[in-house]
Amino acid sequence: MKLLDKYSRLNITATILTFIIGSCTFYFLLNYILIRELDERLQAEQQEIQAYVNTHKSLPDIVRTKDQFTIYEQATAKVNTAFTTVKLKQNNEQEDYREIKFSLLARDKYYQVTVGTPLDETEALLQVIIGVTIAMIGIILLIGFLINRIVIRRLWKPFYSTIESVKNYHLSEQQTLKLERTDIDEFSLLNQSINEMVDRIQQDYGSLKNFTGQAAHEMQTPLAVIRTKLDTLMQNEAVLEKNAPLITDIEKAVHRLSRLHQSLLLLTKVENKQFLLNENINLGKIVTDKYEEFGEMASAMNLEVKVDLQPLTLLFHQQLAEIIIGNLLNNAIRYNRKAGEIEVTLHDSVLTVANTSEKGNLDNAKLFKRFYRDADSSEGTGLGLSIVKQICDMAGYIISYRFYEGKHVFTIIFNQP
Repeated sequence: MKLLDKYSRLNITATILTFIIGSCTFYFLLNYILIRELDERLQAEQQEIQAYVNTHKSLPDIVRTKDQFTIYEQATAKVNTAFTTVKLKQNNEQEDYREIKFSLLARDKYYQVTVGTPLDETEALLQVIIGVTIAMIGIILLIGFLINRIVIRRLWKPFYSTIESVKNYHLSEQQTLKLERTDIDEFSLLNQSINEMVDRIQQDYGSLKNFTGQAAHEMQTPLAVIRTKLDTLMQNEAVLEKNAPLITDIEKAVHRLSRLHQSLLLLTKVENKQFLLNENINLGKIVTDKYEEFGEMASAMNLEVKVDLQPLTLLFHQQLAEIIIGNLLNNAIRYNRKAGEIEVTLHDSVLTVANTSEKGNLDNAKLFKRFYRDADSSEGTGLGLSIVKQICDMAGYIISYRFYEGKHVFTIIFNQP
């Protein structure tokens, strides 16, 4: 749930509860005030009747009106003054009345006087006031909702802009992170912290790239020395006869280290964008040439190769194109099974390389990561597919993998400008 939505729900819920409690309190308080006012009017009527009796020594005549009635009843003793709310039948309907009962002494006799007034006007006034209050509460809630959805969303716009900029930022492209300026202190502090963090990351990333490039470059000399010394040992028949297995293992390790060195140099050049994609290349011809180059390996494994190519000219780089095709074909042959199949198709700017295998689906999440190799594989450097992915990302091509009908299928979509 988004923070804005959660805040809106909590705010609206708290507001509704507050208004409900406030409305109930207001209702009972208003009802108390109105009843109190009626009681004061009835008390004033009591004082008038008492004053009339004190002056004339008799009870005043009963004048019944719509808003008030008076009843005299002879009593045996004096009663205390009391206010009550009763229901009386008027015109076949039960109506609420507010009454006051008190005692009077007139001509040496006690009388209980009841003065009542209907509550319908009070209740009507109460209903109008409560109705207006509820309407005002509804309007306030609506205005609050609109403020939350419009004003607050507008206030949060710099935050979402920052999130979008961070999502679209790619460290490998060495681009500058541009964050929207804002006059909100919290968001401004967030942007400042992110910029400082990105600057540190860029410096660390640059240092790591320089180290990788320098390390790969410095490896050339010791590798050349090792190969030279190894060739000298292999030319010594006495040494070779006694240490043939050991020398063979050393030769394989040196060969693998040499390929790793070349791959690291290539990755460094690709990351540093040292290749200009400004050559018109015939991709179909490159596929054909590479297939012929790996023909002997395919024949040795008795592989059936199906090639279906359409002409495709790209504004790319000849060496990088050869590396992509070479790595894909090399993997298709090396990780195939005896008497397996390879299918290479190039249609509508889409290259597909599929091969049978004794192994099942590969881990798509790790497949294109550096130094990733299958658990059962002891060959290779684990950089081939990573190099292909790096080149495709640099050129804006899309590479994907899927396991379909017992075949590993690699697809590259060459997006043309």
